[in-house]
Amino acid sequence: MKSLYLFLLFSLVLLSSNVSAQLKYPVTKKVVQIDKYFGTKVSDPYRWLENDTAANTKQWVKIEQSFTENYLSKIPFRALIKKQIEKTYNYPRYYSGFKAGDYIFFSKNNGLQNQSVYYFQKGLKGIPKVFLDPNTLSKDGSISVVLDGPSYDKKYLAYHINKNGSDWCTSYFVEIATNTKLRDSIIWRRDGGVAWVKNGFYYTVYPEPGKGTELTAIARNAKVYFHKLGDQQSTDKFIYEDTANPNMGLEIQTSEDGSFLFISKSPGSSGYEVIGKRIDESNQDFKTLFKGYEFQNGIIGNLHDTLFINTNDGAGNFKIISTDFNNTSKEHWKEIVPEKKEKLDFASMVGRKIITGYLVNATSKICQYDINGKLEMEPKLPVLGTANGFGGFQDDRFLFYDFTSFTSTPCIYKYNLLTGESEIFKNSKYVLDLNSYEANQVFYSGKDGTRISMFLVHKKGIKKDVKHPALLYAYGGFDVNITPFFWPAMFELLDNNGILAVPNLRGGGEYGEEWHKAGMLDKKQNVFDDFMAAADYLVTEKYTKNSKLAIMGGSNGGLLVGAVMTQRPEICKVAIPEVGVMDMLRFQKFTSGVFWTTEYGSSDSVLQFPALYKYSPLHNIKSNTNYPATLVITADHDDRVVPMHSFKFAATLQEKQSGINPVLIRITTNQGHGASGSSLKKNMESMTDILSFMFYNMGITPKQ
Repeated sequence: MKSLYLFLLFSLVLLSSNVSAQLKYPVTKKVVQIDKYFGTKVSDPYRWLENDTAANTKQWVKIEQSFTENYLSKIPFRALIKKQIEKTYNYPRYYSGFKAGDYIFFSKNNGLQNQSVYYFQKGLKGIPKVFLDPNTLSKDGSISVVLDGPSYDKKYLAYHINKNGSDWCTSYFVEIATNTKLRDSIIWRRDGGVAWVKNGFYYTVYPEPGKGTELTAIARNAKVYFHKLGDQQSTDKFIYEDTANPNMGLEIQTSEDGSFLFISKSPGSSGYEVIGKRIDESNQDFKTLFKGYEFQNGIIGNLHDTLFINTNDGAGNFKIISTDFNNTSKEHWKEIVPEKKEKLDFASMVGRKIITGYLVNATSKICQYDINGKLEMEPKLPVLGTANGFGGFQDDRFLFYDFTSFTSTPCIYKYNLLTGESEIFKNSKYVLDLNSYEANQVFYSGKDGTRISMFLVHKKGIKKDVKHPALLYAYGGFDVNITPFFWPAMFELLDNNGILAVPNLRGGGEYGEEWHKAGMLDKKQNVFDDFMAAADYLVTEKYTKNSKLAIMGGSNGGLLVGAVMTQRPEICKVAIPEVGVMDMLRFQKFTSGVFWTTEYGSSDSVLQFPALYKYSPLHNIKSNTNYPATLVITADHDDRVVPMHSFKFAATLQEKQSGINPVLIRITTNQGHGASGSSLKKNMESMTDILSFMFYNMGITPKQ
């Protein structure tokens, strides 16, 4: 078999300058595999590609990588786009400001550093010093670092590292004042959060997977432990597991005053159950505070036994209530901040104030209340954009938040809790004149008449003449908000008379829980219809035409692109499904997929199977069909949406593509789930290939 693959590798037809020639794809072997789902027979001939560590899968990856690179290397302006994209990212930028006692932390990237560097300074006028530089941990930037927050006494800081983009991480700890790393470490984690108490912390951990299954084994049997600072992990005290529900996700939290331990138990992406206990009563059993799993009840803080809760129970757009730890039944709830017409996206208690972040047509609005719910201030933001952060301690008098928009770089602001005034703490200055661009919001009708918002970003003064290359980018799922964000690579599109279009589809969280529910489970088709309606709007309004339209999305957004391009292949010229969930019948059998069944449903259910099978991208590729020019993107260390999804989708699409549009798969090594699991260098390389592929197949030569 190996000799056959090598023969195919060296006998590929090289891409010529004539893009109309049909490519001769590598032949992927087919193995008979028939599954039965409630009487329906489903063929899965590329099942063998699910085994990512097998020699034949690795050989297939090698051949496909060579085939794709051979195509992309022939694009005459690829080097130019790479140079231009590097220029758009080469500017100093700041993120993630927060305060821990006397010390202020933030991250900074000087321009083209693979990973941003963490700094800290003592007081507002202190001299910034390097706290932790992830770039020193690997030569290629494949190790990333996330700061997980300070202890409540402000003496220690937790952080975790991810290698090669894997979701598996290891937690470490530092004494802040001396920047001294402690000997403590916690392994086999899939999130880095810790819940601090006075002499240690609580954390979640998963069993060590079997050798060779680290990137594919189902994440189950989470456990909560207590770690005393200075001890070995092997001596940590077991606290909790849900043996009756091994697929349950567990998230831990302690109160700032050290009184309570809370555990949120979630079977997936929507509701969860909250249990809790008093920390000083070690023998006390956990009690159910908020029964699951229909609603979300997030504890944002407490004053003695009074808990403050951000809830969507009886409030689709969320509200804030208070209740007593000893009796959290609804008759003991007190409404603090009523539900509004806008979604309450986040809430925090800082400086004995309640800070809320609302979404007004998918843009941020901030409000400050006292603990009784009296509105004190509505801080004014620079432009319509996205603000986040707003964390801190009850004795803080000021805090920090990040702000950005489509046409303004990420900056850190200092916010005064007493006056409501904001001022720039760290400002990012961009290399391009951002006044040359504009972002507008339009509204269009979905297939069923639903009103949907969409951002359009482009150069100022463009005309509606259908000549513009347009990139339609969306997500539409898991209650995720797509709000304004700064995307440097997109300026290469905008500078070539292009348009970035970002719709807020159902399934997301921009307009509350009903908006989310309208795009999940058996209503998932609404998400695809909303996306197709966005494409039709761009064409009807003469922003672009189908032959100049590209569609792109990652993860759940990759599923979106896969579903849309198989349902309406003519809707666009180029499709970029990135790290997508493409096999809707088997996603739950790998890593985190088990947690997505509350969002998608499961093929194990006789009631849910038909809807999944009807739209599953892998299972709806048809022979004798002209599909768009497609660049499937995945990575070898993606253990969130495992690469088998993209492998099987690309192999099937190459087999059945009847038109002249190319079908390629770009497989990155030592990288994880999209941009979040990558270095800057690899992100820029990916965007170079995406825009090169897009322009080339649209017949566009980019400006010098």
